[in-house]
Amino acid sequence: MNFYPFELEPYVSETIWGGRRLIEEYGIVTEKSNAAEGWMLSCHESGLCRISNGALKGRTLREIVTAHPEICGKNACRFDDFPILIKFIDARDDLSVQVHPTDEYCKKTGRGQSKTECWYVLDAAPGAALILGFKEKISSDEFRRLIEEGKLTDAVEKYDVKKGDFFFIESGTLHAICKGVLLAEVQESSNTTYRVFDYNRVGKDGKPRQLHIEDAVAVTKCEPYAPSQYCKDEILYNGAKHILAQCPLFNVAELKIDGGFSGKADDKSFVSLLVLEGEGELITGSGSVNLKKGVSVFIPAATGDYEIAGKLSILETTI
Repeated sequence: MNFYPFELEPYVSETIWGGRRLIEEYGIVTEKSNAAEGWMLSCHESGLCRISNGALKGRTLREIVTAHPEICGKNACRFDDFPILIKFIDARDDLSVQVHPTDEYCKKTGRGQSKTECWYVLDAAPGAALILGFKEKISSDEFRRLIEEGKLTDAVEKYDVKKGDFFFIESGTLHAICKGVLLAEVQESSNTTYRVFDYNRVGKDGKPRQLHIEDAVAVTKCEPYAPSQYCKDEILYNGAKHILAQCPLFNVAELKIDGGFSGKADDKSFVSLLVLEGEGELITGSGSVNLKKGVSVFIPAATGDYEIAGKLSILETTI
Protein backbone atom coordinates (compact mmCIF):
# COMPACT_ATOMS: atom_id res chain seq x y z
CA MET A 1 0.00 0.00 0.00
CA ASN A 2 1.20 3.50 -0.83
CA PHE A 3 0.97 5.57 2.32
CA TYR A 4 0.57 9.33 2.47
CA PRO A 5 0.47 11.97 5.24
CA PHE A 6 -2.63 11.41 7.39
CA GLU A 7 -4.55 14.42 8.65
CA LEU A 8 -6.10 13.33 11.94
CA GLU A 9 -9.50 14.06 13.43
CA PRO A 10 -9.07 14.30 17.21
CA TYR A 11 -10.99 12.66 19.99
CA VAL A 12 -12.49 15.37 22.25
CA SER A 13 -12.81 15.02 26.01
CA GLU A 14 -15.30 17.13 27.99
CA THR A 15 -14.64 17.69 31.71
CA ILE A 16 -15.78 19.90 34.59
CA TRP A 17 -12.62 22.02 34.26
CA GLY A 18 -12.47 22.35 30.47
CA GLY A 19 -12.89 25.46 28.33
CA ARG A 20 -13.86 26.23 24.73
CA ARG A 21 -10.68 27.74 23.30
CA LEU A 22 -9.86 24.61 21.32
CA ILE A 23 -13.25 24.94 19.63
CA GLU A 24 -13.15 28.69 19.10
CA GLU A 25 -9.47 29.19 18.28
CA TYR A 26 -8.07 25.84 17.11
CA GLY A 27 -10.90 24.58 14.91
CA ILE A 28 -11.69 21.51 17.02
CA VAL A 29 -15.16 20.31 16.02
CA THR A 30 -17.41 18.80 18.70
CA GLU A 31 -21.00 18.87 19.91
CA LYS A 32 -19.77 18.64 23.52
CA SER A 33 -20.20 21.68 25.74
CA ASN A 34 -16.46 22.11 26.12
CA ALA A 35 -13.22 20.70 24.75
CA ALA A 36 -11.03 20.19 27.79
CA GLU A 37 -8.73 17.94 25.79
CA GLY A 38 -8.21 17.32 22.10
CA TRP A 39 -6.39 14.01 21.59
CA MET A 40 -4.52 15.05 18.46
CA LEU A 41 -2.53 11.84 17.93
CA SER A 42 -3.98 8.82 19.67
CA CYS A 43 -4.25 5.07 19.22
CA HIS A 44 -5.41 4.67 22.83
CA GLU A 45 -8.68 2.78 23.24
CA SER A 46 -10.07 5.55 25.46
CA GLY A 47 -9.96 8.05 22.59
CA LEU A 48 -9.10 7.15 19.01
CA CYS A 49 -8.09 9.53 16.23
CA ARG A 50 -9.55 9.00 12.76
CA ILE A 51 -7.94 9.77 9.43
CA SER A 52 -9.77 12.62 7.72
CA ASN A 53 -8.16 12.67 4.27
CA GLY A 54 -7.32 10.41 1.34
CA ALA A 55 -8.11 6.77 0.64
CA LEU A 56 -8.16 5.81 4.32
CA LYS A 57 -10.55 8.58 5.38
CA GLY A 58 -12.81 7.48 8.25
CA ARG A 59 -10.52 4.69 9.45
CA THR A 60 -8.95 4.95 12.89
CA LEU A 61 -5.21 5.39 13.05
CA ARG A 62 -5.12 2.38 15.36
CA GLU A 63 -6.68 0.18 12.66
CA ILE A 64 -4.01 1.16 10.15
CA VAL A 65 -1.13 0.90 12.63
CA THR A 66 -2.32 -2.58 13.68
CA ALA A 67 -2.53 -3.76 10.09
CA HIS A 68 0.68 -2.05 8.99
CA PRO A 69 2.99 -1.62 12.01
CA GLU A 70 5.85 -0.69 9.70
CA ILE A 71 4.41 2.82 9.33
CA CYS A 72 5.49 3.50 12.92
CA GLY A 73 9.15 2.83 12.08
CA LYS A 74 11.86 0.53 13.40
CA ASN A 75 12.11 2.40 16.71
CA ALA A 76 8.56 1.31 17.54
CA CYS A 77 9.63 -2.32 17.77
CA ARG A 78 10.79 -1.82 21.36
CA PHE A 79 7.23 -0.92 22.46
CA ASP A 80 4.35 -3.35 22.98
CA ASP A 81 1.79 -0.91 21.55
CA PHE A 82 1.67 2.46 19.84
CA PRO A 83 3.86 4.43 22.24
CA ILE A 84 2.67 8.03 22.45
CA LEU A 85 -0.39 10.23 22.81
CA ILE A 86 -0.42 13.95 21.96
CA LYS A 87 -3.02 16.37 23.33
CA PHE A 88 -4.15 19.94 23.51
CA ILE A 89 -5.37 20.80 27.04
CA ASP A 90 -7.48 23.88 27.88
CA ALA A 91 -7.74 24.48 31.63
CA ARG A 92 -10.63 26.89 32.24
CA ASP A 93 -10.41 25.80 35.88
CA ASP A 94 -7.80 23.98 37.98
CA LEU A 95 -7.11 20.34 37.22
CA SER A 96 -6.81 17.95 40.14
CA VAL A 97 -3.48 17.52 41.88
CA GLN A 98 -2.36 14.14 40.58
CA VAL A 99 0.45 11.74 39.78
CA HIS A 100 1.05 9.04 37.18
CA PRO A 101 2.60 5.64 37.92
CA THR A 102 6.03 4.41 36.97
CA ASP A 103 6.50 1.38 34.75
CA GLU A 104 7.92 -0.51 37.74
CA TYR A 105 4.78 0.14 39.82
CA CYS A 106 2.48 -0.95 36.98
CA LYS A 107 4.40 -4.22 36.62
CA LYS A 108 4.39 -4.75 40.39
CA THR A 109 0.63 -4.23 40.74
CA GLY A 110 -0.34 -5.73 37.40
CA ARG A 111 -2.49 -2.75 36.42
CA GLY A 112 -2.29 0.64 34.77
CA GLN A 113 0.19 2.13 32.34
CA SER A 114 3.16 4.33 33.13
CA LYS A 115 2.99 7.94 32.00
CA THR A 116 5.89 10.30 31.52
CA GLU A 117 4.84 13.49 29.76
CA CYS A 118 5.98 16.94 28.71
CA TRP A 119 4.15 20.24 28.35
CA TYR A 120 4.58 23.10 25.91
CA VAL A 121 2.67 26.20 27.09
CA LEU A 122 0.62 27.71 24.25
CA ASP A 123 -0.89 30.53 26.29
CA ALA A 124 -1.29 31.53 29.92
CA ALA A 125 -3.51 34.08 31.62
CA PRO A 126 -1.82 36.58 33.96
CA GLY A 127 -0.88 34.77 37.15
CA ALA A 128 -1.48 31.30 35.66
CA ALA A 129 0.67 28.53 37.09
CA LEU A 130 1.55 24.86 37.17
CA ILE A 131 1.99 22.71 40.27
CA LEU A 132 5.14 20.59 40.09
CA GLY A 133 6.58 18.71 43.03
CA PHE A 134 7.04 19.96 46.59
CA LYS A 135 8.59 23.02 48.19
CA GLU A 136 10.94 20.73 50.12
CA LYS A 137 11.63 17.03 50.46
CA ILE A 138 9.19 15.23 52.76
CA SER A 139 8.47 11.64 53.75
CA SER A 140 5.65 9.51 52.38
CA ASP A 141 4.04 9.61 55.80
CA GLU A 142 4.09 13.42 55.76
CA PHE A 143 2.59 13.33 52.26
CA ARG A 144 -0.26 11.15 53.50
CA ARG A 145 -0.83 13.39 56.54
CA LEU A 146 -1.03 16.51 54.35
CA ILE A 147 -3.66 14.81 52.19
CA GLU A 148 -5.71 13.68 55.19
CA GLU A 149 -5.57 17.12 56.80
CA GLY A 150 -6.48 18.93 53.58
CA LYS A 151 -3.20 20.86 53.60
CA LEU A 152 -1.52 19.41 50.52
CA THR A 153 -1.63 22.63 48.51
CA ASP A 154 0.40 24.35 51.26
CA ALA A 155 3.34 22.01 50.55
CA VAL A 156 3.42 21.92 46.74
CA GLU A 157 5.47 24.23 44.53
CA LYS A 158 3.80 26.51 41.99
CA TYR A 159 5.54 27.78 38.87
CA ASP A 160 4.25 30.87 37.09
CA VAL A 161 4.19 30.20 33.35
CA LYS A 162 4.13 32.07 30.07
CA LYS A 163 3.73 31.22 26.40
CA GLY A 164 6.63 29.10 25.12
CA ASP A 165 7.59 27.54 28.46
CA PHE A 166 8.41 23.82 28.37
CA PHE A 167 8.37 21.24 31.19
CA PHE A 168 9.30 17.56 31.21
CA ILE A 169 7.35 15.62 33.86
CA GLU A 170 8.59 12.14 34.63
CA SER A 171 6.21 9.55 36.06
CA GLY A 172 6.01 9.79 39.84
CA THR A 173 6.05 13.61 39.81
CA LEU A 174 3.14 15.27 41.63
CA HIS A 175 1.62 17.88 39.31
CA ALA A 176 -1.40 19.90 38.22
CA ILE A 177 -2.31 22.29 35.44
CA CYS A 178 -3.95 25.36 36.96
CA LYS A 179 -6.70 27.53 35.50
CA GLY A 180 -5.81 29.85 32.65
CA VAL A 181 -3.21 27.54 31.07
CA LEU A 182 -3.50 26.27 27.50
CA LEU A 183 -0.87 23.73 26.49
CA ALA A 184 0.20 20.91 24.20
CA GLU A 185 1.17 17.63 25.85
CA VAL A 186 3.29 14.78 24.53
CA GLN A 187 3.04 11.67 26.72
CA GLU A 188 3.27 7.93 26.88
CA SER A 189 0.09 6.36 25.53
CA SER A 190 -1.55 5.99 28.93
CA ASN A 191 -4.72 7.12 30.63
CA THR A 192 -3.74 6.08 34.18
CA THR A 193 -4.02 8.92 36.70
CA TYR A 194 -3.94 8.82 40.48
CA ARG A 195 -5.95 11.78 41.73
CA VAL A 196 -4.77 13.14 45.09
CA PHE A 197 -6.76 16.34 45.66
CA ASP A 198 -9.64 17.77 43.62
CA TYR A 199 -10.64 20.93 45.51
CA ASN A 200 -13.65 19.09 46.98
CA ARG A 201 -15.47 19.24 43.64
CA VAL A 202 -18.25 16.91 42.56
CA GLY A 203 -18.79 15.32 39.17
CA LYS A 204 -21.88 15.35 36.97
CA ASP A 205 -23.38 12.68 39.21
CA GLY A 206 -23.20 15.06 42.18
CA LYS A 207 -20.68 12.88 43.99
CA PRO A 208 -17.06 13.75 44.87
CA ARG A 209 -14.65 12.57 42.20
CA GLN A 210 -12.69 9.46 43.12
CA LEU A 211 -9.29 9.86 44.78
CA HIS A 212 -6.47 7.31 44.63
CA ILE A 213 -4.53 7.99 47.82
CA GLU A 214 -2.84 4.63 48.39
CA ASP A 215 -1.54 4.41 44.83
CA ALA A 216 -0.42 8.03 44.89
CA VAL A 217 1.52 7.64 48.14
CA ALA A 218 3.19 4.53 46.73
CA VAL A 219 4.49 6.18 43.53
CA THR A 220 5.01 9.90 44.30
CA LYS A 221 8.51 11.33 44.54
CA CYS A 222 8.10 13.55 47.60
CA GLU A 223 10.70 16.13 46.64
CA PRO A 224 11.12 19.38 44.71
CA TYR A 225 10.72 19.27 40.95
CA ALA A 226 13.97 19.43 38.99
CA PRO A 227 14.43 19.89 35.23
CA SER A 228 14.88 16.53 33.55
CA GLN A 229 18.14 15.31 32.09
CA TYR A 230 16.14 14.77 28.90
CA CYS A 231 15.33 18.45 28.40
CA LYS A 232 17.35 19.99 25.57
CA ASP A 233 17.96 23.50 24.35
CA GLU A 234 19.50 23.03 20.93
CA ILE A 235 18.80 25.16 17.87
CA LEU A 236 19.23 23.65 14.39
CA TYR A 237 18.67 24.54 10.75
CA ASN A 238 19.38 28.26 10.99
CA GLY A 239 17.10 28.62 13.98
CA ALA A 240 14.11 26.84 12.44
CA LYS A 241 14.23 23.82 14.76
CA HIS A 242 14.46 23.98 18.55
CA ILE A 243 14.95 20.60 20.21
CA LEU A 244 12.96 20.53 23.47
CA ALA A 245 13.34 16.94 24.70
CA GLN A 246 15.02 13.70 23.72
CA CYS A 247 14.36 10.57 25.76
CA PRO A 248 13.87 6.82 25.20
CA LEU A 249 10.12 7.39 24.85
CA PHE A 250 9.89 10.31 22.41
CA ASN A 251 11.68 13.26 20.85
CA VAL A 252 10.01 16.68 20.77
CA ALA A 253 11.01 19.81 18.87
CA GLU A 254 9.47 23.16 18.01
CA LEU A 255 9.62 24.21 14.36
CA LYS A 256 9.50 27.94 13.63
CA ILE A 257 9.02 28.19 9.89
CA ASP A 258 9.02 31.41 7.90
CA GLY A 259 9.18 30.51 4.23
CA GLY A 260 10.25 26.88 3.94
CA PHE A 261 11.53 23.87 5.85
CA SER A 262 12.83 20.48 4.68
CA GLY A 263 12.41 17.31 6.70
CA LYS A 264 12.47 13.54 6.27
CA ALA A 265 10.38 10.64 7.57
CA ASP A 266 13.02 7.89 7.60
CA ASP A 267 12.56 4.20 8.38
CA LYS A 268 13.25 4.73 12.11
CA SER A 269 10.13 6.70 13.04
CA PHE A 270 6.92 8.31 11.92
CA VAL A 271 6.76 12.11 12.18
CA SER A 272 3.92 13.87 14.02
CA LEU A 273 3.32 17.52 13.13
CA LEU A 274 0.96 19.52 15.37
CA VAL A 275 0.35 23.06 14.13
CA LEU A 276 0.38 25.57 16.98
CA GLU A 277 0.15 28.80 14.97
CA GLY A 278 0.05 30.03 11.39
CA GLU A 279 -0.79 28.58 7.99
CA GLY A 280 1.05 26.75 5.25
CA GLU A 281 1.31 23.50 3.32
CA LEU A 282 2.97 20.13 3.83
CA ILE A 283 4.24 18.66 0.57
CA THR A 284 5.42 15.05 0.18
CA GLY A 285 5.98 12.73 -2.76
CA SER A 286 2.71 10.96 -1.94
CA GLY A 287 0.43 13.90 -1.22
CA SER A 288 0.01 17.27 0.43
CA VAL A 289 -1.92 18.65 3.39
CA ASN A 290 -3.03 22.21 4.08
CA LEU A 291 -1.70 23.27 7.44
CA LYS A 292 -3.34 25.68 9.86
CA LYS A 293 -3.62 26.19 13.59
CA GLY A 294 -4.97 23.04 15.24
CA VAL A 295 -4.15 20.58 12.43
CA SER A 296 -2.44 17.31 13.34
CA VAL A 297 -0.62 15.27 10.70
CA PHE A 298 0.92 11.80 10.94
CA ILE A 299 3.64 11.16 8.35
CA PRO A 300 4.28 7.40 8.08
CA ALA A 301 7.83 6.17 8.54
CA ALA A 302 9.97 5.61 5.45
CA THR A 303 7.90 7.93 3.24
CA GLY A 304 10.97 10.08 2.69
CA ASP A 305 11.54 13.78 2.20
CA TYR A 306 8.91 16.42 2.82
CA GLU A 307 8.68 20.20 2.56
CA ILE A 308 6.72 22.67 4.65
CA ALA A 309 5.95 26.08 3.14
CA GLY A 310 4.38 29.01 4.97
CA LYS A 311 4.67 30.86 8.26
CA LEU A 312 3.98 28.43 11.10
CA SER A 313 4.89 27.18 14.55
CA ILE A 314 4.75 23.37 14.75
CA LEU A 315 5.36 20.81 17.48
CA GLU A 316 7.26 17.91 15.89
CA THR A 317 7.34 14.52 17.63
CA THR A 318 9.16 11.31 16.71
CA ILE A 319 10.16 8.16 18.61
